[in-house]
Amino acid sequence: MFLELIEQRRSIRKFKTKPIEPEKVDTLIEAALRSPSSRSFNPWRFIVVNRPDLLEKLSEAKPHGSSFLKKAPLGIVVCADPSTSDVCVEDASIASIFIHLAAQSLSLGSCWIQIRKRDHSTSKSADIYIKELLGIPDNIMIESIIAIGYPDEAKKGHPKESLQYEKVFLNRFGEKD
Repeated sequence: MFLELIEQRRSIRKFKTKPIEPEKVDTLIEAALRSPSSRSFNPWRFIVVNRPDLLEKLSEAKPHGSSFLKKAPLGIVVCADPSTSDVCVEDASIASIFIHLAAQSLSLGSCWIQIRKRDHSTSKSADIYIKELLGIPDNIMIESIIAIGYPDEAKKGHPKESLQYEKVFLNRFGEKD
């Protein structure tokens, strides 16, 4: 089942206007909270956004790669507290992927919007823009936003032949045998 899930998953940037049922939102949250965390520190925090006005403002978090969020019925802002873990970026990334996989398993589409180390404008980071918009404390870092909704586009999974096996080595970098 897992391999079939990842074979089919693609980033979806076009969503139907259909709202996501509360039980599916609960499942997405549960998946995020079940994601692995180094030493079980669980530094992540999640802000579930379903208000269209906030989704539209979040879609302006950066000049490129976030505009499709305004048409999504749901966004999950994935944050972490760096004071609780030296690997909070990794833990937040793993949680983001768990959200993607849970969305796929629920017949929902999703797409990652990178926030950490991205600019909103020449004078403001995407991180600061979102913190101001959502009232996130300064000590919390924002890793990503996951746009989620019922897909309004069909994409086939990447064929196995397109996978980059040339980047896989055996025992030592550069060795194949």
